[in-house]
Amino acid sequence: MHILIVEDEEKLAKALKIGLEEEGHAVDYLMDGKHGENRIVMCQHDYDLVILDLMLPGKNGFEVCKDVREMGVTLPIIILTARDSTEDKVLALDSGADDYLVKPFAFSELVARMRALLRRPREALPEELKIKDLTLNPATREVTRGGKPIRLTLKEFELLQYLMRHPNQVMEREDIFVHLWDFADTTMSNVIDVHIKNLRKKVDTGHREKLLETIRGVGYSIKS
Repeated sequence: MHILIVEDEEKLAKALKIGLEEEGHAVDYLMDGKHGENRIVMCQHDYDLVILDLMLPGKNGFEVCKDVREMGVTLPIIILTARDSTEDKVLALDSGADDYLVKPFAFSELVARMRALLRRPREALPEELKIKDLTLNPATREVTRGGKPIRLTLKEFELLQYLMRHPNQVMEREDIFVHLWDFADTTMSNVIDVHIKNLRKKVDTGHREKLLETIRGVGYSIKS
């Protein structure tokens, strides 16, 4: 997943970024409400989830959440804040937030809430993805082909999941990069090619029918 953190406590933002990247996600963070709102609106199709602090410089999280919802942004939003009053919780949810987590919190709880939130169907996404004899379970991170398990790295799993959610579509390299790697990463020149090569070895080797396709000069696709 590609996650945006809008949090003005840089130490916390960096810690969350490191932790979520270790979970296999691409993570960006911003420390200002106005910049956060602009990024959410301009790049809403590049992110899967927003983690939003309430007390932000420039524009507070209540306003950011309310305004992006009014502009039609449907990204899941989890609020992080030290404010734990019932009134603040109600206001955050009424502003359009999907969940609310009070600081200090356990990282494991944040990850669990993210998983629960992303299981809610935004576009009727299936619990299990299946193409021919290839199966991927987003919840358990299990991948099998022909009933045999395939061991993938976290980034390989995210890449395969992204392709399987768009079967028979040519996914351009730039779109894949934006979705799976953060904006600070400058290694697009070969990182996608390397991961596709490794993924193809694990998914297609030993099978007569090859599922992963390279569209030269454009991107990649998976056949259904």
